[in-house]
Amino acid sequence: MTAKEESEENVIYVGNKPPMSYVLAVVTQFNSGSSEVIIKARGRAISRAVDAAEITRNRFVQDAKIKEIRIGTEAITNEEGRTSNVSSIEISLTK
Repeated sequence: MTAKEESEENVIYVGNKPPMSYVLAVVTQFNSGSSEVIIKARGRAISRAVDAAEITRNRFVQDAKIKEIRIGTEAITNEEGRTSNVSSIEISLTK
C-alpha cells in the first residue's frame, strides 16, 4: 500500500488521551478487517504513539508487525504568526 493508496480510515491520530484509548482504536481497526493501521503523532504525543504501538503488538495483536516508521519535522505557525518546528512520527502496523 503506497501513500497514494492509503485511506484515511486506517489512520489513527494520537493526541492527549491515555495510550490505551489509541490501542483500542488500533485493535478495532484490525478486527474490522484492516491489514494495515497507521499511527500518527506530533510533538509530545510521539511517546504516546510509541506506547500504543508497543502495547498493541505485545498484548493484543501478537501477530502485528511494525512495517515502517517514518519520522520528520513539520513547520507549524501559531496565533502570533511565529513558526516553530515540531517533530512527527508515523508508525505502520501490519497483520
